[in-house]
Amino acid sequence: MEHYNMNLTLKVWRQKNKNAAGHFETFQVKNISSEMSFLEMFDVLNEQLIAEGKEPIAFDHDCREGICGMCSMHINGRAHGPWHHTTTCQLHMREYKDGDTIVVEPFRANAFPVIKDLVVDRSGFDRIIQAGGYISVNTGNAVDANALPIEKHDADEAFAAAACIGCGACVAACPNASAMLFTSAKVSHLALLPQGDPERSIRVENMIRQHDKEGFGGCTNIGACEAECPKGISLENIARLNREYLAATFRGGSKNSI
Repeated sequence: MEHYNMNLTLKVWRQKNKNAAGHFETFQVKNISSEMSFLEMFDVLNEQLIAEGKEPIAFDHDCREGICGMCSMHINGRAHGPWHHTTTCQLHMREYKDGDTIVVEPFRANAFPVIKDLVVDRSGFDRIIQAGGYISVNTGNAVDANALPIEKHDADEAFAAAACIGCGACVAACPNASAMLFTSAKVSHLALLPQGDPERSIRVENMIRQHDKEGFGGCTNIGACEAECPKGISLENIARLNREYLAATFRGGSKNSI
């Protein structure tokens, strides 16, 4: 693939904290390599700002390998940018042309308040997990991986749901700012495995209750969440979540909820 350099105009959201009024600032970056990742391009911009005695742009990053889910940027109106099944750190600058203007914002949702600039507080996801996304039964000593037979279809579905990295793109893409794709992936992962069966009723009820408490919106099956999810989490998980919740109400799971 041909390598080339480009000059770009960046319009980046700047905001001191969740209580401050935010605004866009315009920056020029030059000689950006087509082989840079989007975050590497931001590193160049921040080095430029520091050299000029200005405050660098705050943004989240960690693994830069599409695993951690931290690189939550809204790029030209799309969560994580234009590439399908790709996080921001996996987006490369060869997507853009010399002279392009790129607009970068934080994920927008009441449940994701801005901490600073492009960094948002996604701890609501952590509290949803704490509400039930775990197995607390005593499993004893470690057992052989094949000790519990699991149908291949169920194992594959559980593995696919477990691929969710909790990045929040589903919330940013949804016009209702719903986190149902995230919540359903975490519920599905354990509902499909025998280890998750003892707590399945209280799990789904407590996690949905926490989802609503955090201020995430309701799901209206628009499908933008699946379309923008970097790991391709399926809407089928939301259908499974609804079935799990309905079954829990018939089983009287709410009597045991915490």
